[in-house]
Amino acid sequence: MRVLITGITGFAGSHLADYILSEHKDVEIYGIIRWRSRRDNIHHILDRIHLYEADLKDIVSLRKALSQIKPDRIFHLAAQSFVPTSWKCPSETFSINAIGEINLFEAVLGLGINPRIQIAGSSEEYGLVHPDEVPMTEDNQLKPLSPYAVSKVAQDLLAYQYFKSYGLDTVRTRGFNHTGPRRGDVFICSNFAKQIALIEKKRQEPVIFVGNLEAQRDFTDVRDMVRAYWLSLEKGEKGEVYNIGTGKAYRIKEILDMLLSLAGDDVEVKVDPDRLRPSDVPILLSDSTKFRKITGWEPNIPFTQSLSDLLDFWRERV
Repeated sequence: MRVLITGITGFAGSHLADYILSEHKDVEIYGIIRWRSRRDNIHHILDRIHLYEADLKDIVSLRKALSQIKPDRIFHLAAQSFVPTSWKCPSETFSINAIGEINLFEAVLGLGINPRIQIAGSSEEYGLVHPDEVPMTEDNQLKPLSPYAVSKVAQDLLAYQYFKSYGLDTVRTRGFNHTGPRRGDVFICSNFAKQIALIEKKRQEPVIFVGNLEAQRDFTDVRDMVRAYWLSLEKGEKGEVYNIGTGKAYRIKEILDMLLSLAGDDVEVKVDPDRLRPSDVPILLSDSTKFRKITGWEPNIPFTQSLSDLLDFWRERV
C-alpha cells in the first residue's frame, strides 16, 4: 500500500509517519514538501520515507507528484493551522486550506485515480457553542469564529461535495485539540512548556505570559490522534464525518497549573494583551461516540504524560 501524507514535515504529519512505520511496516510512505519546508520533525526517518516537492497552491506540481506516487490513501494534513495568524492573513489561510484542497481533489480527478482521502478538519468549526450544545456531536451547527475556522468548514464541506458530486472516497475527521512533543511553540500547551523550560535554564525571567485562561479545551495526545486518523480510513464510511477527542475539557489555567507542577521554579503569571484573540471559542468538548463505535478507538495516553513529554521536548531544545 502507498500512503501519501500532505504536511508530513509538520506536527501531526510527522507523528503519523512514525505511527505507520512502527505499526504498518508493509506500507510505503510518501510526503509532499515545499523547497523551504523544515525537516526537523522527520530528520530521524528521512531514509525510510519518500519526499516529493509540490505546493497545494500549484495544481501543476500536485498533478506531477500524484502521477508518480499513485497513492492508495491520502492523509490531507497540510494547512495553515494557527488561529491567530488567520486574523492577520485571512486570504492566505483560505488559499492554503480551501483552495489547496480543491487543487488536491482536482489533481486526483484529473489523473483518474481513486485513493481514500482523510480530510483533517478541526473542532474550531463548531465555533460559538451554547451550554446546551456540549458535548458537541457531528450534528452540531457549525458557527466558526475565526478565518481559520471558516477555512476548515470550507474544507469539510468541499470534501462532502466532492464525494457527492464525483464519488471521491473522502472521510472527514474533526479532531479536537491535540498536543505532545514537536508541537509548534505558538500553540498554547507548547508555548507554556517552552517558557517554563527557558525559565529553568535562566534564559527568561520567571514570568509566564498568557492569554485567555478561562477557555476550555478537549486535548488528545497527538500519538493517539494520528492512530485515529489511520483508523478513519481503515473503518470510516465514505463521505462521513467523525469527531475525535477524549470527552474531557480542561480550562487553560488548569493546563498551566499542571505544567507548573512539573517544574521547580516559582513563577509569576502575566496576561499579555497581544495573546488575546478578537473572538474566542469558550469551550470545545467532544462527543466522539460515532467514531468510537465504528473503529473501537480509545485514547491511551494520559494528558499528564502528554504535558510531561512536551516539557521534556522543550527542555532538550532550549
